[in-house]
Amino acid sequence: MQLRTLTPQRIYILIGYAVAATALFCAPLYLNDFRLNLLAKFLAFAIVALGLDLIWGYTGILSLGHGVFFGLGAYAMAMYLKLEASGGRLPDFMEWSGLASLPLFWKPFESFGFAVAAGLLIPALLALFLGYFTFRNRIKGVYFTILTQALVIITTTLFIGQQALTGGTNGLTGFSTLFGTPLAGEGMKHTLYYVTAVLLIAAFVLCRFIVKSRFGKVLRAVRDGENRARFIGYNPAVYQMVVFSISGALAGLAGMLFVLHVGIISPSMMGIVPSIEMVLWVAIGGRGTLVGAALGAILMNAAKSVFSENYPDAWLFFLGLLFVIVVVFLPKGLVGLFSRITFRKREESEEHEAAAAISHPAVRAGNG
Repeated sequence: MQLRTLTPQRIYILIGYAVAATALFCAPLYLNDFRLNLLAKFLAFAIVALGLDLIWGYTGILSLGHGVFFGLGAYAMAMYLKLEASGGRLPDFMEWSGLASLPLFWKPFESFGFAVAAGLLIPALLALFLGYFTFRNRIKGVYFTILTQALVIITTTLFIGQQALTGGTNGLTGFSTLFGTPLAGEGMKHTLYYVTAVLLIAAFVLCRFIVKSRFGKVLRAVRDGENRARFIGYNPAVYQMVVFSISGALAGLAGMLFVLHVGIISPSMMGIVPSIEMVLWVAIGGRGTLVGAALGAILMNAAKSVFSENYPDAWLFFLGLLFVIVVVFLPKGLVGLFSRITFRKREESEEHEAAAAISHPAVRAGNG
């Protein structure tokens, strides 16, 4: 009974999901370790894009501070990896800075479970804290965007200034093992890739559940008319705070995965430029479409990698031109272009069917 209700368009979408999932899980079979590691990093970026699309595409909140949430999650995992690599000794950068003992707030990060929980909860709570004071006071639009940029400046300045506690501008690096297994080993790289792919799919399913639920409908109502949503009895601030917190947690998850694949995190990776790039991924892929957000993150980072490899002196110009073309000529992103093409083809097919039906002899006889 359920199969009968499937439209051709929905069937094509399901087939597309199946093909994408198959391609993801078969990637270790046709990619070398270097390319697989790059793809894993891009998948982590796609998780950030999903969370950002939740608040920008579906709620209408533009955040230019998601690099902070991403960085906090990354630092949480990096602290655990650094302590494991140190083997019970004081981390090297702390010794260079003159510390004699491990700071108290570092000690809980000796536990992997605590590091994962902190990587999710700290960004989520920070987003909730910021949202509580902004959304309750109806601060939105460009003013909220400026506040998120201020959060980036404050956080990066703090992390750079605390050399003895955070590694300063160098950040945290020098990780070698996870649970005693070398991170550079082929088996560990494949395992981490599959973990990242599974978590990306889980994040996508979670976000899709949110946007298809009643909660998601309220988010779109707030985006399209916040005052009207408030007039019919909803409190937009509550919904905005919750979705902003979820988005922060997703960014923190992506940051933890990023560190596992790349092996370094520094304040520069949580600055304004990375935060703007995250917004561009969503805009280019298709704002308000979860598939577009994830696809935009993967494709744009892949293009960045290809251009930098083949045109080392001019790759920034190619990438900038690509941004301009998509933003100016494709305001709904790549997914919007695909939808427009398929819609046009469907219209043409319906016109042909109507014309064929009108020209049928039985129809002409009936009209006669």
